[in-house]
Parts: sequence; C-alpha cells; structure tokens
Amino acid sequence: MYKTIRSELKNGVLTLFLNRPDRLNAYTEQMNEELIHFYKNVNEDDNVRVIVVTGEGKAFCAGMDLSEGGTTFASDGEMEEFRDLGGQVSLVVYDMKKPIIAAINGPAVGIGLTMTLPMDIRIVKKDAKIGFVFGRRGIGPEAASGWFLPRIVGIGKALEWMYTGRYIPTSEALQAGLVHYEEEDPLEKAYEIANDIVAHTAATSNSFVRQLLWRMQGENHPLQSHLVESKFLYWAGRNEDAKEGVQSFLEKRPPNFPLKTNSLPDFFGL
Repeated sequence: MYKTIRSELKNGVLTLFLNRPDRLNAYTEQMNEELIHFYKNVNEDDNVRVIVVTGEGKAFCAGMDLSEGGTTFASDGEMEEFRDLGGQVSLVVYDMKKPIIAAINGPAVGIGLTMTLPMDIRIVKKDAKIGFVFGRRGIGPEAASGWFLPRIVGIGKALEWMYTGRYIPTSEALQAGLVHYEEEDPLEKAYEIANDIVAHTAATSNSFVRQLLWRMQGENHPLQSHLVESKFLYWAGRNEDAKEGVQSFLEKRPPNFPLKTNSLPDFFGL
C-alpha cells in the first residue's frame, strides 16, 4: 500500500518505519502524503495503543530529499495557499489520540528532527547526527517547529540551535530536554516504554492525557485545565475502566481495561 513507509503491529504497539533506507529515509512529497494517510487511519484503529516511529536501516531521516538541487524548496503556487509539507503532518500528529514515541536510530536533521517534535517521547541513538540545519540551507524552520521547539527546550536554546544550524551532540539534546533518553538501541527502549503503557494503563486515560497536556500549552490560566479534567473524571468515574483500575489494584493483579480509545467522548470540542 505504501512505498516510503511500512508498519508492524504487535501486542498493541504499532511500529512505523520510514522506509527509504537507500536514501537515508530522506523526506519526499510522497512520504508526506503517506504519513498523513497513515496517521489519520491509525487514529481510528482501536487495536493500536501506542505508536513507535523509527527509521529503516542506519538513519532515522536525513532531512528533505535534495536530489532536485537548488529548486528543491521552490513552489509554483500562490504564497497564501502554500503549506509546508512537515507542518501538514505535524498538525495531524498533534491531533492524535494515542501516545507516540520517536526512536531516533540514526541521523535526523532538518525535517528529520522537526517531525519528532509533536511526538510525546524522543529517544536518540548515542552520538547520532541531529540538528536544525535550516539556516545553513538558506531556508527556515518548518513542521510548526516555531511552536513546538520553544515549548520543549525554551526560547533561548531553540534560538541558538536554529541560528547556528549546528549539529547538536546527543548529550546536549538530552540535557536540554529535546530527547528523553540517549541509548545505544533507541528502538529497544521505545518498546520497553510502549509495552509498559499497553500492559498497565487504560487507553481512555492516555488518550485524554495526550490531548489535555498538549492543548493546555495554549492556555494562560489553570481554570480551563481544571474544568476539562473535572468533566473527564466525572465521565471516567461512571465507567468500567475506573472500576477495573481500582478492582485490579485491590486484587493485586494486572488490569484488563475494557474500554477502547474511541470510547472516549470529545472533551475538547474537536
């Protein structure tokens, strides 16, 4: 079905592989279209609890495919109608209802790195080549990274990295909070986290948490968070997941939460 990506589902964990290993998984318009289609379909699939995104081969994503040369970033359309490729995907990822983990298994530069910013947890291979290199290509940030990156690492570090376009040591990325773990095998760590989520938590709880925490980034007072949390707790307290969570704890056994992601009402007016 897809030509630039592929996926594998096992025990509720869906692994998405960027699949152009001969080109270091360089980004193309076709990959962009396939990612949008993939994410929208997975969002409605209750068999998927957690998504892990990684690269096939030795790279995560080496950035935009530059095989067209100097015209790579040129567009013939009208400025007001133009929308950058990465931003189209980032907005779809932002609206996802499931936890998403980036296992950055090798080089990730430009869009190869910004595409991970709307994801929830980033794990990087130790000493992988990563960076926001836009200024060194005469272009600018994309994938809505102007919104995501300062919220993740702060405005000062975001500006420095984008001003210089330098490669970022993975130890520095870890210290600044860009990544959560620096590992020799990022995919193994991603599976450890994903399997923990699947085995011990309710799909409805995590779907609500993901939407809550991202959307509250735009609020300037805690009242809105209080109101929507109250609605969810009222709903959850009258449903089977909460009953199972308490009962399994009292009986000292693993939980078996019955509800699915799409059982959750829309508390955010989407």
